[in-house]
Amino acid sequence: MNTTMQLCTDTSESQVLFEAQGLYLKPMAKTSISVQLPQLKMPGKSISNWEVMEKIKAGIKPNQFTTLKVSKSTLEFIRFEGEAENRTQLKNINSRLDNRTIKLSGFPDSLRVRAAETKVNFPTRQDWDSFFRDVKSGNDETRPDTIHFQQLPCRWFANKVDLMQDRPDEDVLKGVFTTFGSIKCIDIPMLDPYRREMTRSASGIQTFSFGQDLTFEAFVQFQEYIGFVKAMDAFKGMKLMHKNEDGKCFTANVKIDFDRTNHLGEKNVRKRRLEREKLIQLEKEREDRVRKEREAEGKRKEDERMRQENEDKERELKREIKLQKREERRRRKEEKKKRLEKEKKLALKLSMEERIKVENERKIVAERLLGVLFNKIKIKKQKEEIRYRMALEREKLLKKRDEKIEQLKHEELAAEKREKNQLVKQEHVLREKILQNLQLKREEEQRERLRHELSGRTKLKSVLVAAKNETIPKLKSQT
Repeated sequence: MNTTMQLCTDTSESQVLFEAQGLYLKPMAKTSISVQLPQLKMPGKSISNWEVMEKIKAGIKPNQFTTLKVSKSTLEFIRFEGEAENRTQLKNINSRLDNRTIKLSGFPDSLRVRAAETKVNFPTRQDWDSFFRDVKSGNDETRPDTIHFQQLPCRWFANKVDLMQDRPDEDVLKGVFTTFGSIKCIDIPMLDPYRREMTRSASGIQTFSFGQDLTFEAFVQFQEYIGFVKAMDAFKGMKLMHKNEDGKCFTANVKIDFDRTNHLGEKNVRKRRLEREKLIQLEKEREDRVRKEREAEGKRKEDERMRQENEDKERELKREIKLQKREERRRRKEEKKKRLEKEKKLALKLSMEERIKVENERKIVAERLLGVLFNKIKIKKQKEEIRYRMALEREKLLKKRDEKIEQLKHEELAAEKREKNQLVKQEHVLREKILQNLQLKREEEQRERLRHELSGRTKLKSVLVAAKNETIPKLKSQT
């Protein structure tokens, strides 16, 4: 918060200025306190302003200062400027401090204190009457109808519906001072964007920086002199008080004086208007110059861009030529490589064909040799198969022969058995016949004959057995 604004806790003496904006006037309660200093006899020894200030604060309790500061300090005295919440407290403070003595540590002598209400430094009617009476330019150009305000808080005079609440509003300021009379003209230099460019002689004010001020100055011109007088009388010995939406109150010491520079006079207004027009023209020329410079800069950049593009195209062309040459070398290298590979493949193909031819010839020779060998093997195998078949045939023949011999043997044995049985029967019959008949002799002869036949067959059998024994070893030797 700005140092000119102070928190206010006592609003009992406040007067309404413009309630819609939360603005009030409150009487000042300032006192001037002087402390007579003793003569310092010891070199290097000093009196602490802070200690003196604490002694003064302790002397007014339970009352308090809202502000207390050193206004002047010499070897003979220290002067303080203090402010109380209201004039009642100010009277109590002055009565407690005036003609009182205080004792400081390290000093044997007591210090005398004098306190009195500070006279308000505010222009009176005699001041502006004498001022305008002495002005050489006459009453046509200068007249007591304009008040010059300084250190007005910006936010207190801002439009509540305006988003830019850090800037004062002319309508709000006009509404506030219309309570004293009709307003002819209002000028807030902060709101003029060209004012800071103007010279001090043309504007009648000091220069300021935009966007950094928490306070502003304003010139208020009344239609009638009575409005001017009412406003000056209302602000005499008063502080400006503001009550915000939260109910908190703050005060601000506002500097007020009648217009001594004829700020809103036709001559100065015309001068400022001409200066503004000049500044507008200069700004327009500056904008034209800036525009031309920008256009020139844009053209330069465009030329630079075109030059850069041409250089890029040239570099791209060189790069493409380089790439084409590189591609040509690569293509030639590839063609040479392909040609060598083709020749190599052709030589390899010829070599393979020659090798295949040799291998085919070798294969043919090998096949022929194998054919001959296989024929020999085949012939040998055929011979072996023939021999094997012959052996099998011989073995089958021998087997059949043996089977036949066996069969013959069985048949012979069966025949012999049958013959024997038959002979036995015959013999039995014959014997019975011989016994029964008288032909015994004939039966015996027959028996003898049969005996001779049997002996002949036995010889034949022995011959067949001997032939068989000779044939089997011969067949085995042949196999």
